[in-house]
Amino acid sequence: MADAKKVFVFDDNRDILDLCTFILEDAGYEIKTSESANEIEKQVSAFMPDIIFMDNWLPDLGGIQATRAIKSNPALKHIPVIYFSANNDISALADEAGADSYLSKPFDIAALEDIVKKHLS
Repeated sequence: MADAKKVFVFDDNRDILDLCTFILEDAGYEIKTSESANEIEKQVSAFMPDIIFMDNWLPDLGGIQATRAIKSNPALKHIPVIYFSANNDISALADEAGADSYLSKPFDIAALEDIVKKHLS
């Protein structure tokens, strides 16, 4: 398990975090979750995930600012960020944030696993 790919999920909804953890750990990934984008660069640097899921509505720093902070950090900008929201305008939000892709909520398990595989292969 030492070479498991690492996924970091930012979402203020505990149920979503638990669901993502359950699905992705089951698929063999190492998961870290956070309910806040506070000190986003520090949080991400400490774990150095292979992929990040970023909710739009986060306390402190919203998803757009958090994604931009990651993407403007030379040490972190290579990490794919998947924008993650129930917003109807998610593709526009993902573009604005500079995210690599997006996943609409509610999502199905296959869609979550597919997007992770696509960005980690």
